[in-house]
Amino acid sequence: MLELYGHPFSSYTWKAVIALRVNETPFAFRMVGPEHPENTARVAAASPLGKFPLLIDDETHVFEATSIIEHVWLHHRGPAPLLPDDPVEAARVRMIDRVFDNYVMAPLQAVVGEYLRAPKAPDQVRIDEALAQLDRAYRWLEDWLAGYRSDGAISLIECAAAPSLFYADWVRPIGEAFPRLAAFRAHLLALPAVAHCIDEARPWRAFFPPGAPDRD
Repeated sequence: MLELYGHPFSSYTWKAVIALRVNETPFAFRMVGPEHPENTARVAAASPLGKFPLLIDDETHVFEATSIIEHVWLHHRGPAPLLPDDPVEAARVRMIDRVFDNYVMAPLQAVVGEYLRAPKAPDQVRIDEALAQLDRAYRWLEDWLAGYRSDGAISLIECAAAPSLFYADWVRPIGEAFPRLAAFRAHLLALPAVAHCIDEARPWRAFFPPGAPDRD
């Protein structure tokens, strides 16, 4: 059985978990944290910076959430169309995956990082820069969604979008200015695999550095 190492509050762990669950791929979840030093050590040794999630498939170790999803798509095909078979279409899906990771998740993490660095006096200039990047990403995604049709399928795009939009909205509410993006987030949060991740993460909400809103 596959083993996935991560933490329930981790956005990138969500990304991998969503893919595994919608693909109906059996896996054992291994918690990473102080209470599980053996799992933490396993992750620390697997990649350059020892970050999770980490997937272990027999003797194969795969880190980075996108690579984990690619591995599942290649070696454990299931009902979920995680990537198109057509290489041109697959490249476009990968591009949007990068949009969510690099242009939504990255500025979100920059805001969180400021609160971790200086909880009582975060650098507001850096925070404002990151929020401006999120605003720009929201505008682009709002336009992109006008032409996006998933037909209810869950691909690499949805796996990347769900955790990034879930947490991004906590630091920069999407609001009425971006109705398509707000509706897309609501759709994603209602998916059973995503709802599972949300519920699993609830015990750690108090640890969200900028403060978790009382919703979702």
